[in-house]
Parts: sequence; structure tokens; C-alpha cells
Amino acid sequence: MVNVGEEAPDFELKDQFEKAVTLKEHNGGKVLLAFFPFAFSPVCTDEMKCFQDDLSELENLGVHVIAISIDSDWSQKAWAEQLGIKYHVLSDFSRDVCKLYDTLRPEGFSERAYFLIDENGIVKWKHIMSTPAERLENKEIIAAIKNI
Repeated sequence: MVNVGEEAPDFELKDQFEKAVTLKEHNGGKVLLAFFPFAFSPVCTDEMKCFQDDLSELENLGVHVIAISIDSDWSQKAWAEQLGIKYHVLSDFSRDVCKLYDTLRPEGFSERAYFLIDENGIVKWKHIMSTPAERLENKEIIAAIKNI
């Protein structure tokens, strides 16, 4: 389990643009890792659209958004294009990163979970939802970012 105060484990996954993305390449900037259950599901779709809507505010706070689910890279690509998502949406089809961050549910998909990682790769805040249907509003996430 990855806890606040610990170094965030690095990983490499493909995004919706078929580009390999690592966590380490974002050192020097803050990262919001947003694990979500499924592309094309109602709650996840609303959640990721909200991140896109607030992307400029998050970027002004120095935060890069990286979303991760167990969906295939083709599914991620189609979904991200449909929603107009410009931030990284990564495919963890192998579920290795979900296991690494301890977000994998027994059913085989990820919990909805957020990890804020600072410029030095340290987890500064995390929130794991108690059910897949639950999510935080962006204003709550932004408040947490500002409090760190």
C-alpha cells in the first residue's frame, strides 16, 4: 500500500495517444493520479469531464492530471476522444499499477482513488472512495491541493 509521506512508485503505461508515460517524467511538477473503474461508465465519464473542465485551474496550481483504469488502450483512446480529454488517460490492462498502488478491487477493476504527488515524487495526499459510485468534487480536490 502506498501511504502519504512515501515515495510514489514509478510505472510506465500507454496513454490514449499511444505514448508511453512514466511517473518519473513528471518529477519537478505535481501529479494528481486519478484511478477510476471504467471508461464509458456514467460516474467516470462525469468525473473525467470535470477534470477536463478544470484542467487550466489544475495546471495553474502546477498539477498534471494522469487518469488510470484497467480498460484497454483502444477503449481509452475512443473514450478520451469522445470527451475531448487532453490530459493523460492510461491503460493498466495488466492491472500491475493498480496492484502497486493497492487500488485493485477483488472484482478485477480499480477503486476510484486519488493520489497527489509532489515535485519530489512523494505522496502528499490520497483519498480512496468507499464505493465505485462515490467521487469527490473537483473543488474538494483543489482545496486539498491548496492545503498542501
